[in-house]
Amino acid sequence: MLDFGWLNVGSLVLGLIALTLPIVNLSREKKEDNKAWVILSVISLSACAISICFQIFYTSHLVIIEDWSALLDTHKAVAIVSALLLIGTITLNVLTLVVYRDKAK
Repeated sequence: MLDFGWLNVGSLVLGLIALTLPIVNLSREKKEDNKAWVILSVISLSACAISICFQIFYTSHLVIIEDWSALLDTHKAVAIVSALLLIGTITLNVLTLVVYRDKAK
């Protein structure tokens, strides 16, 4: 039997990566020399998507094994945290786009 607990750990790690990369992009001092900002933004958005996908897979696993109490205990928190992760990641990456759009010219 597979251990599906790694999906939660992977989701947490990828969520932190998704939020950290745009912050790293924005904190760079020499924005004119930063050519990798687009790549880091794509990685950030991808990490966010995979993180949320891991939560969907874990929820699917709970449904398959019919662990209704776990679903009832966690579904609201998972939905809220997933929404906050998505909003935060998009906001930070849009901010990065705005900052670097003029620097790239």
